[in-house]
Amino acid sequence: MRFVTAHASAAALFLSLFALPAMPQELAKPVRIVVGFPPGTTGDVIARIMAPRMAEGVGQPVTVENRPGAGSSLAAEAVVRSTPDGTTLLASTIANAINASLYALPFDFDRDLAPVSFLAETPGLLVAHPSAPAAMKDLIAAARAKPGALQYGSSGNGTVTHLWGELLALDSGATFTHVPYKGSSQILADILEGRLALMFTPASTVIAQVKAGKLRALGAIAAKRISLLPDVPTLAESGIAGFDSGLWFGLNAPAATPRTTISRLNAEVARVLSIAGVRESLAAQSIIAAPGSSDDFGAFVRRETQKWARVVKAAGVKAE
Repeated sequence: MRFVTAHASAAALFLSLFALPAMPQELAKPVRIVVGFPPGTTGDVIARIMAPRMAEGVGQPVTVENRPGAGSSLAAEAVVRSTPDGTTLLASTIANAINASLYALPFDFDRDLAPVSFLAETPGLLVAHPSAPAAMKDLIAAARAKPGALQYGSSGNGTVTHLWGELLALDSGATFTHVPYKGSSQILADILEGRLALMFTPASTVIAQVKAGKLRALGAIAAKRISLLPDVPTLAESGIAGFDSGLWFGLNAPAATPRTTISRLNAEVARVLSIAGVRESLAAQSIIAAPGSSDDFGAFVRRETQKWARVVKAAGVKAE
C-alpha cells in the first residue's frame, strides 16, 4: 500500500509539472521605452537608469526614445498604435492622467493602454515667500478672507503645477489667483523677490532655498513627509484632500498585450527597482522607487484620471 501511495504521489507530481504555466521566453525583439518629454526630465532619467538593467533580464536591448509634445500625449498615442507584443512601452506620468480630460485625444489612456507597473514618484511641495502665513490653516484663512489676493505661479495652463492650485482651491473652499509662466525659473525668481506669494513645484528644485530660509515650505505633496524636510507636514496631514501622491511615473503597454507578457514585464520592473544601485541612483535625484502590481497601478491610474477630470471641469481649465 505504501508503494502504491508513493507511486501515485510521484505520478501526480509528474503530471502537475506539465500543468504549470511555461516560463516566459525572451521578448522577440529590442524593447523601446517611449518618453513624452525631452532628455534630462524626470521620466527620461528614470527610463535611462532602468533600461540597461531591464535589458539584462529580458534578453534584448532596451532603448529610450524621446517623443515630446502635447504633454506626453504624442508618446502615448505612438505606444497605443504599436504592436502589442511588450516591446514598445510608455513611460507614463501624471500628465497622461490629466490630459485625458484636458484634450480631445484620439485614444483613451485607461482603455487603450495596459498598466504594467508603477515605477517611481518624486514629491511635490507648496512653498511661499517668508512673508506669507506660516501654516496651511492660516494660509487658507487668509485666502478666504481676501479671495484672489494670494497669487500662485505655474509653468502653464493645464500643467500639474497649475492643477495642484485648482485642487487646493476646490478642496479648501479658498480662492487663489493663478499666474501662468512659460517656465519654472522665473516663478522661482519672482517668489524669492516677493512678487509672488505661492508656488507648487517638485520638491527637489526648492529644498535648498527652504533650508536656507529663503522660502517657507507649507506642505508636501506625497504619501509621507519628505526625508530632507521631516518637519514639513504633508498637505494630507493638514486636512487637504487629494494630495497623497506627487509627480508619479509608471510603465504602460498597448492594451492588447498578452497578460503573460504584462506579468513578465511587471516582474522585471520589480527586479530592477530592487537593485540597490538603481534605487540609489534614483534617490540621488529625489526620485523614490515604488514598484507594485499591474492591477494596483491600473486602479491608481483610474483614480487619478477621475480626480483630475473633476478638477479640470470644476475649474474650467483650458489647455494653452
